[in-house]
Amino acid sequence: MRAAPVIIIGAGIGGLAAALRLSHAGFDVTVLEAHPAPGGKMRTVPSPAGPVDAGPTVLTMRPVFEQLFEDVGENLSDRLKLNPLTMFARHYWSDGTRLDLFSKREESASAIAETFGNGAAKDFSKFSDRAARLFNALDKPMMQSAAPTQLGLTLEVLRNPRSIGDMAPHKTLHRLLRGCFREPKLIQLFGRYATYVGGIPDRVPAILSLIWQAEAQGVWTVEGGMHQLAETLMKLAKARGARFQFDTPATRLVKQGGRITHVETADQRFAADFVLFNGDPRALHEGHLGPAATTAVPAEAVTPRSLSADVMAFSATYNGPQLAHHTVFFADREEDEFNPIAGGNRPDDATLYICAQDHPTTASTRQRFEIIRNAPAGLTETQEDRQRCQTQIFDRLRQFGLSFDPMPDRTALTTPMQFDTLFPASQGSLYGRSPQGLMAAFKRPTARTAVPGLYLCGGGAHPGAGVPMATLSGQHAAAAIMHDHSLTSPSPQMATHGGMSTA
Repeated sequence: MRAAPVIIIGAGIGGLAAALRLSHAGFDVTVLEAHPAPGGKMRTVPSPAGPVDAGPTVLTMRPVFEQLFEDVGENLSDRLKLNPLTMFARHYWSDGTRLDLFSKREESASAIAETFGNGAAKDFSKFSDRAARLFNALDKPMMQSAAPTQLGLTLEVLRNPRSIGDMAPHKTLHRLLRGCFREPKLIQLFGRYATYVGGIPDRVPAILSLIWQAEAQGVWTVEGGMHQLAETLMKLAKARGARFQFDTPATRLVKQGGRITHVETADQRFAADFVLFNGDPRALHEGHLGPAATTAVPAEAVTPRSLSADVMAFSATYNGPQLAHHTVFFADREEDEFNPIAGGNRPDDATLYICAQDHPTTASTRQRFEIIRNAPAGLTETQEDRQRCQTQIFDRLRQFGLSFDPMPDRTALTTPMQFDTLFPASQGSLYGRSPQGLMAAFKRPTARTAVPGLYLCGGGAHPGAGVPMATLSGQHAAAAIMHDHSLTSPSPQMATHGGMSTA
């Protein structure tokens, strides 16, 4: 019997995970990607020291990836070498304070006690307990659910009433942290986790404190760089029959008989029983793929927008304070960073995150770096704006005693305006819809859209931004397609590539 054709638009991590699952299940999968390589925001830029990760830098929530590989008859450890980080991050403040956080909670507590006192260490332990309870309570009804509902969350809360207090439903993350920590620097440190999903600490719900637990469960680097994950998923999908066409942006979706039936590019037309869109859902809403899909998601599913960033990716030697794999140089005042961003402007002083991709190595060795500074989405800019941004970043680092040689040129910088070009209709937002507001998680679009035959995955869809979340979105989308296909096919497909069940 004919294998059901699926067209996946976009080879980001969500699209790759879905392509692997669907091709393994016997679907006829074609992936159309506008860029020359897979990975989406998990991208690299060239440098004399090799490709530099210019997006995500580590893996968290390892069980998500272990499950993906297991579900297609593979073993994660056989395909990728993952190296655990014993130190999560090193943190610097301009007054000379330094704090390291570790994979072992007791080591982090000891470091906090040494830096800020025993009371601060007790605060950290209580906060970590709370974050763990929240994560465990919400994993199943929210992240693992393909379409979370308020009812599902309510039932989970009724089973564990203590989670109501942990959720602090009427508090922002920043307000919660002020009640958890007596040390302002720890409030600033753990508030930064809101930016991991594109939010501002005093505008996102307190429930996002669970992000710390996602990291506390473990952090891994990928041998050879994060893009190896994308390459591996593509190779496994290809081995199961999936086809990939790069430098091939989709231009139009075609609807016939009330459902999406074709995908058009500049010079091709692909018939499809199912179309999976692995791009920013706002592109559909704004008509970037034609009028057939403008009703796929409502406006509230794509607005307001999450944060963007200014990202430097380059190689150089460095001189100055000792760097870890992840090093954070904090802004002097949180409000001086986030108030301008909330108003749509770049801050003059912002927290700077540095990934030393080749750590550990000697400072005199040329190595690869990624520097990230938060910025608002929707910025327009001139060449002078770009130069000012780059100057601000390196002037600020010099205040901490850190310098690079050679200094990167302007091509090393990617700004919100450029991210909008790389990922059409995103406005430069790196995380889709903003997590602002208590009900934000329920407004993010799910795998099924309002247009029959059209599905979503990626960081702009449920369960949200980040590599593990986007991978889960691919799982949800693949499951939805398999289920919907089983409703119309007289011969449900098997869970192994190449066969059809005749039971």
